[in-house]
Amino acid sequence: MGEMVTFASNSGSCQGYLADGGGPGAVVIQEWWGLVPHIIDVTDRFGDAGFTAIVPDLYRGETTTEPDGAGKLMMALNIEQAAKDMSAAVDLLVERTGGDRIGVVGYCMGGGLALMLGTLRPDVVKAVAPYYGLFPWESAQPDWSRLEAKVVGEYASEDESFPPEQAAELEATLRALGKDATLHVHEGCQHAFFNDSRPEVYSAEHSLEAWERTNQLFREELADPTSGF
Repeated sequence: MGEMVTFASNSGSCQGYLADGGGPGAVVIQEWWGLVPHIIDVTDRFGDAGFTAIVPDLYRGETTTEPDGAGKLMMALNIEQAAKDMSAAVDLLVERTGGDRIGVVGYCMGGGLALMLGTLRPDVVKAVAPYYGLFPWESAQPDWSRLEAKVVGEYASEDESFPPEQAAELEATLRALGKDATLHVHEGCQHAFFNDSRPEVYSAEHSLEAWERTNQLFREELADPTSGF
């Protein structure tokens, strides 16, 4: 249902995949694989749910199906450029929807970037849903004090990349700063349990639970009382 779009960014221009469901804006942030069919499908799901969803192509056309290649792409990512591209996606959604309340959801690497985007755009980002992702770039840690969004995260008990202990530490840090943050841990799940293109880790039951919770978060935090959404 969606389409590729090009939009202005402070880094020049950026492409992304847009699924316009007519409702509030939601930025979807990719896993470390890049703008692959799975993340396009996820963006379509948000469009089908009534949101105006966009996933910016942070790798500028590069994708991979190999973990080693994904790791290299992630570590080579220019965080400053990615921040500009994500912020530009927020601006596009504000312009397109006419709303001033945007949600962000991200998966794996995108979970950490979704949290970062919340700190960069507290003016309009009012809901953040990180899925099994923290922030692996030690030299560019976000300023958590700037976060204004409600955070509802989805993590996995058997995650070796971003273990639940680290999620608990982040939750405690955010709450100590007075932030509204709850990071749920799905018992018996592995990293990327939401990714139905990877049957070796996918969990239909826990994916549905996480999906419904994210939809509820966005509907509650992004709704315009006059729109009936």
